[in-house]
Amino acid sequence: MDLKELKQRIDALAEQLQPDDKKLLLLRLKTLTSAYPFNEYEYMLMFLLDKKKLSFQEYEELRDDYVKQNKYLDLFSLAPRVFGEIWAHQHIMDLDGRFKRPTKDLDPDYEGQYDLWIEGVRVEVKSARAIDTRKRGSLASKALRFGSKEPFWMNFQQIKMDVADVFIFVGVWVDKVVYWVMSNEEVKGNKYLSHQHRGGIEYQIGITEKNIEDFEIYRVEPLEIGNKVLEKGGKK
Repeated sequence: MDLKELKQRIDALAEQLQPDDKKLLLLRLKTLTSAYPFNEYEYMLMFLLDKKKLSFQEYEELRDDYVKQNKYLDLFSLAPRVFGEIWAHQHIMDLDGRFKRPTKDLDPDYEGQYDLWIEGVRVEVKSARAIDTRKRGSLASKALRFGSKEPFWMNFQQIKMDVADVFIFVGVWVDKVVYWVMSNEEVKGNKYLSHQHRGGIEYQIGITEKNIEDFEIYRVEPLEIGNKVLEKGGKK
């Protein structure tokens, strides 16, 4: 169930309201001011509960169904730095305890060039969220489910070559996280690599519904990321 389907189910319940209540709800929604976490969905659900068109048990079932199918939706509300650095780095370390934050004790040449270290392999982590490119609004409102037919865009930015041995690309949909592991040389040779800024030293790779199949050869299951990184980093 995505946001559109949730709205359809709530609207169907609203159609069962008495005419006066339906008019009142529409009027309230037209003038409704929202502030997280209070929004039109929360308001409609409370209205339906109050008018006894939705029981608390039905509300819980609806909520559980939506949450189960959108378990990563909250990641679309994170600020770019929090998502790209704090969440993504810790997420990879949670998947495999061999990943560590680099220090000079682990790598005497370390000066903040890369993100993670694993048994002598320098690792850069890049993450992006799949969003509907045709919609306007917040990232959360544009978030997509894996396998959606809608056009999407994930842009992995600020790629600096030769600072790491291996790159982990983390793609997030509302219901799935996908991982691609590429060596430095594979990133350099990727046909979708382009300059982020004209004349700059940073690059980017964009993954869309049109080219995602081209990255399938780099896709790795969560529990195999560490071993694949070691393999691509020449340690296995």
